[in-house]
Amino acid sequence: MEASHLLSVGAELGEGPVWIGDALWFVDIKRLHLYRHRPESGTTDRWDAPEMVGWVLPSHRGDMIVGLQSGPHRFAPDTGSFTRIATIDADLPDNRLNDAAVDARGSIFFGTMDNEETRPNGCVYLLDHGAVRKTVLDATIITNGPAVAPDCSHLFHVDTLARTITRHAIAGDGTLGPGDPFLAFSGDEGHPDGAICDSEGGVWIGFYGGWAARRYAPDGTMTDEVRFPVANVTKVALGGPDGRTAYATTARQGLDAAALEAQSLAGDVFTFPVAVAAAPLVPANS
Repeated sequence: MEASHLLSVGAELGEGPVWIGDALWFVDIKRLHLYRHRPESGTTDRWDAPEMVGWVLPSHRGDMIVGLQSGPHRFAPDTGSFTRIATIDADLPDNRLNDAAVDARGSIFFGTMDNEETRPNGCVYLLDHGAVRKTVLDATIITNGPAVAPDCSHLFHVDTLARTITRHAIAGDGTLGPGDPFLAFSGDEGHPDGAICDSEGGVWIGFYGGWAARRYAPDGTMTDEVRFPVANVTKVALGGPDGRTAYATTARQGLDAAALEAQSLAGDVFTFPVAVAAAPLVPANS
């Protein structure tokens, strides 16, 4: 299958797509932009964040929770204001928040990483009812995902530079168990980037430098591959009226002048249909 072009934004590092209500939300991490696109009307809104912004998720309070570089914040779209919930990695000023997922209980798992992509300073945290705690996952240079199974049984953690994904059991209090190998990739496929789970527990992964997004069944078998006209596919979201429309963010980051000329749509948003619908999105409990 080939992805179709949806929206021109030319993001330096498009990431964090998520379908909320009738709109696709996503971010441009490096340009500090937060976007909302309504496909039905074709309208797009943009807000400027005060720091690099990795993700956006809905809150049960009716506002949003976003992952800014220094920690999770509340975001009010009507005023454009940001209010800090917690400070993360204050002793690591080069770290930033990178990716996140909300589970069926409303808890948010989110990862951090070294913005220079050289030091193993990235960890996975849990935000639950306003409190943040670090999980037991090993330190990583670039954390991605995490993706959470729709029944909250497992979390999938992506180690982008190691090109591996591990599966961790989730206890009732959100504690993560040891990692079991789930997938490992060669250099030919690119680097596994953002990951999500659909309603059947399948895992969709964007491949940075891989020109593709792929879906894997819970047993690790690849079931779908979607090709893109751009190399850096960062993450997929499932949404639309029936939950069976996929949206994918991409990035211009790391492309030289020749690559940018050849990939004129790099950094834009793409779409394609899927057979398995999205898992229900639960507002965060914080």
